[in-house]
Amino acid sequence: MSTSIKSLGPSITVELEAAEKFVLTPLNGSADDAGIHCIPTREEWLLRLANELRPSFQEVEHPLPERLRVSCSWPSRAALARIQRTIGDCWPPASADQTVEIFISPCLGSALDAGETLVRELIHATGVKGYRKSFSEITRTLGLRKPWRAATATPELRERLNELISRIGPYPHATLDRSMMPYKKDGTRMMKLVCPRDGYTVRTTAKWIKVGMPWCPCGTKMRKGG
Repeated sequence: MSTSIKSLGPSITVELEAAEKFVLTPLNGSADDAGIHCIPTREEWLLRLANELRPSFQEVEHPLPERLRVSCSWPSRAALARIQRTIGDCWPPASADQTVEIFISPCLGSALDAGETLVRELIHATGVKGYRKSFSEITRTLGLRKPWRAATATPELRERLNELISRIGPYPHATLDRSMMPYKKDGTRMMKLVCPRDGYTVRTTAKWIKVGMPWCPCGTKMRKGG
């Protein structure tokens, strides 16, 4: 299947041999670059990068598993935490078809950040558990540096990743973060009731307030508080 790409200002039209057309908005990289190759899905892009990194893992004698899936999705823990947010997750062969599953957080919008996180999770995909000696040894060799739980790429690894990214094309993703949501999460439905005499406080729902306002143990009828 051949693919031709034409620049149309802020978007790209991709034409397939089957005459199917769909429009992609370039999120990282310029659509005006001549001959740019655009992978349409995040999963395909991430898996392509993982496969490009296979030789590096072979060299350090920690080959990647043949059955491997990589998705842009929320990690299982602390995915939206304000402090120590999890941005990558690797599951051993726990799926029904015994495939290793890696999840890269949608919070990561840049191709380089996604690639850096992918390298770290791929180390776990080789069977390395935790962050002890075996993890630190292969991490250093591949070009990551401390702290190991949030390892970052050395300048050499960043250069290598940038080379691969320029060959693969732009990461078809934009940062997705709760802080960018146009609305706020609903607050509690519990309403505060206060005794005007001694300040005794309780909380209840509007449903029970309609039935009747409760009384304080001191014998005073309570009222809505601030």
